[in-house]
Amino acid sequence: MATVLVVDDEEPVRELCSVVLGGEGFTVLEAADAAGAVAAARAERPALILLDWMMPGTDGMDALRTLKSEPATAGIPVVMLTALDGLPNIAVATLSGAEGYLTKPFEAGDLVSLVQRFASEPHPPA
Repeated sequence: MATVLVVDDEEPVRELCSVVLGGEGFTVLEAADAAGAVAAARAERPALILLDWMMPGTDGMDALRTLKSEPATAGIPVVMLTALDGLPNIAVATLSGAEGYLTKPFEAGDLVSLVQRFASEPHPPA
């Protein structure tokens, strides 16, 4: 199965995603901040990144822009996993390069469906 990088400053959210996705056969990597997300994406090249928007320090949108600007990580799909809802936020994320958007709190089934959809799509090699 594919590898998914879960990036969130809240440990319970990372743990929930790890348990749910691990139970579906995905390999789950975790990062607690934007710098960790970028470093893990560069090193591990996951099939998908689930990225929180609101994190201390550098936020998820800055991490998204960095990931999408680098050839080695630009092809990795990123789904924003955030408490920010509403069309304006979804538009900003999409225009910044996010391929998907899932609002917290979320249902486990919605998370799995979304990850299955994006993690199964091939992305260009580095």
